[in-house]
Amino acid sequence: MNTKSNTSLSRVLPVIFGFFIMGFVDLIGTAINYVKADFALNDSMANLLSLSCFFWFLVLSIPVGFLMNRIGRKNAVLVSFLFTFAGLLLPWMVYNFTAILFAFALIGIGNTLIQVALNPLVTDVVSKEKQTGMLTLGQFVKAISSCLGPVVASWLAGTLFGWKYVFPIFALVSILAAVWLWLTRIEEAGERSRKISFRATLSLLKNRNIRFFFIAILVLVGVDVGLNATLPKYLGERCQLPLEKADLLKSIYFIVRTIGAFVGGILLMKISEKRFYKYSSCLALAGIACVLMCHSLGSIIACVVVFGLGYANLFAIVFSLALKQIPEKANEISSLLIVGVSGGVIALLLGIVSDLFQSQWAAMAILAVICLYLVALIRTVNRT
Repeated sequence: MNTKSNTSLSRVLPVIFGFFIMGFVDLIGTAINYVKADFALNDSMANLLSLSCFFWFLVLSIPVGFLMNRIGRKNAVLVSFLFTFAGLLLPWMVYNFTAILFAFALIGIGNTLIQVALNPLVTDVVSKEKQTGMLTLGQFVKAISSCLGPVVASWLAGTLFGWKYVFPIFALVSILAAVWLWLTRIEEAGERSRKISFRATLSLLKNRNIRFFFIAILVLVGVDVGLNATLPKYLGERCQLPLEKADLLKSIYFIVRTIGAFVGGILLMKISEKRFYKYSSCLALAGIACVLMCHSLGSIIACVVVFGLGYANLFAIVFSLALKQIPEKANEISSLLIVGVSGGVIALLLGIVSDLFQSQWAAMAILAVICLYLVALIRTVNRT
């Protein structure tokens, strides 16, 4: 068992940088628009890119847990870097729609691997007391990566190189990250040889706290994806903004979440995660509830800022608390929780609701109701 008494930046930094590579998956949002224009696709065909990427979270999350138990957490992260590198290099070498679909499938597989393996790997390089804060800082690093993708692609689009050169640039960063982590010695906790299975992993849901935390991940991802899809349309409906301007204003939410993750990562090094969760979840619920009652653009944006600050650290806190429930089964817990990333399908439900009521307000109201679960979870968090 790794005591982590000699935690040092030389071990922490290459692991935390892995979250930067994790953020490359958000490049898909930028790529869809460019690919749609380059190949004159309709929305349905262009959205196949998203399906080819995120499908793997549902299918591979638990099997990745098996792989991680066999080869170790660090090696699983290294494999994820290689899949990401291959996926990023392919569109630069062969640029057609089929190659793009295959490339984002590789990126999706790589991102599933890194999402499952990287969070438990963090627990091997920091003390238990600092795990939540470090996972939150990791989300901050991921947010920076997510913001850089559209900026770099937009800049390259105005040069002789073209937007496609964002792929080899990010591929180079991926392989450098792999070399850095490979050269870093990390002593992993747990036994690799322990036998696990689908049934054993799913049986973790019998644990009440694990079950509630799994539902929380579904809710957190679902609300995040749902808000990203609904907010621009809601601003258009409520404030008569053109969609282009409303979509641009949505970036305020990402900026606030980035700032919130950075500040939260520092505060969680000193403040109890249970106390932090209590105030953060209440702040998030208050923010999204107030969005429903506001009519002016300024007041709605202010409420989105409040929501973003409250929401920024909830994923990392829930993930950390779940891993601490049964530390010797951190691999299985991580793979089970990442299945919850499939909660993003809630965007489909919101579309049905908004069409049914002919109102984006109805979709936002659904998100506010779902957020009630996060406040109700305070009791479980306090009990852990």
